[in-house]
Amino acid sequence: MTVTDLSPRPGPPALVLVAHGSRDPRALSTVRALMDRVRALRPDLSVHLGHIELNEPLLPDTLAALGDTEAVLVPLLLGRGYHVKQDIPEMAAAATARTRIAAPLGPHPLLADTLHARLLEAGWRRRPASAVVLAAAGSRDPDARVDTGRMADLLAARLGVPVLPAYASAAAPTVQEAITTLRAKGRRHIAIASYFTAPGRFATECAAQASGIASAPLGAHDAMAELILYRYERALGTPVTVAA
Repeated sequence: MTVTDLSPRPGPPALVLVAHGSRDPRALSTVRALMDRVRALRPDLSVHLGHIELNEPLLPDTLAALGDTEAVLVPLLLGRGYHVKQDIPEMAAAATARTRIAAPLGPHPLLADTLHARLLEAGWRRRPASAVVLAAAGSRDPDARVDTGRMADLLAARLGVPVLPAYASAAAPTVQEAITTLRAKGRRHIAIASYFTAPGRFATECAAQASGIASAPLGAHDAMAELILYRYERALGTPVTVAA
């Protein structure tokens, strides 16, 4: 595969957005639109994209094209899990680029702002007996479930209604189980908040289970771009990882 030369230029460390990748073509266009928003906020930064799987450019190819320049990898992932703990560090360690790895995007209040905005776009309004299911991808890693639970708490504080996390795979409860639990507690108006960075199979499957409103994924929102830059700046305080 031929990769465009991304050799170093004067300025701050490069920012590499690390996306999961998806067979849904909307995912790649969404991530690229988000990258454009980051560039608009920080035109001084060299901003690049690398995928863990399924889409090009793959992260190892992006890092190879950067050569030995300094870069900060910002995962477009919403919590801790295998990709954050294993895949991304291994790919970074194998590259010649001098890298720092930022924390995943979630949990964070800016994500609550984005989720709220997407719910409003879908027609949500707070009513008596309202509740929200925070639909996430799911992971067997307990830290990932802790992160999603914290995000549910942040969103509940933002909305003023109960928010119950649910998962598309690998963890419980499922979206349907969460809806059943909320109904048993007298919650009649239940919306699904799509806790996915971009459209894809899991986001589509979760939205299809809604009896009412289901929001769009987080996507290319200004608050997402701000959060990416926040993670980038925070990572600049961590040590550089250099390939052995």
